[in-house]
Amino acid sequence: MTVPTDAILAFHNAFRKDIAGIDAAALAMARGDAGYESQLKRFQFFDEVLDWHAKGEELAVFPALETVAPDVAEPYIRDHRGLEESAEAFKTAMAVHDALEAARATAAFRFHHDIHLAKEDAHLYRLFRERIPMPEQSKALGLMASTVPQERFPEVVTWMFPLIGDDDRENMTRIWQMVLPAPAFGGLLPLIKQATGDGWAELIRRIPGLEAG
Repeated sequence: MTVPTDAILAFHNAFRKDIAGIDAAALAMARGDAGYESQLKRFQFFDEVLDWHAKGEELAVFPALETVAPDVAEPYIRDHRGLEESAEAFKTAMAVHDALEAARATAAFRFHHDIHLAKEDAHLYRLFRERIPMPEQSKALGLMASTVPQERFPEVVTWMFPLIGDDDRENMTRIWQMVLPAPAFGGLLPLIKQATGDGWAELIRRIPGLEAG
């Protein structure tokens, strides 16, 4: 059964894959390889999505968890501030065209970022799933989604779906199908289809009636 936290874990998997590619590109550029500048520019959008995600957690998930597990969220908020500092270090290095510092910054960011997400998956969201009633989980997820500017939502879809596997695609689609008004969800389907590419056939096999909208 698909549950609200599956959407968050799908985002986490997309973040992991994207930052791994950005980090690899930064290392290649530091070694003198050419052709990686466009991939490094992806960091700007990656950082925007990560910022929306973090703000959503601080707005909706952490306060809900505070009612059943006081003080658990505090170190995760500190992680967010640390990630913001690491992102700024990378942006500074790129602004002055210092490839070595950019590679150092992305390596540090990826290390901190991946540990943070692993802790959230194993600890924070486990508590959230086990202690927060399902209606409150859904409410928190809806509030969390509100931090993404509506006009940017298509960009999030086209960024996310190529980065995640079939299970995450199914969970994400089912959750949007549950929480979005039918017209809004119908408007997403062409974007999902385009972003999923060859995986579209598998997605509509998993979710009967999806292709009909």
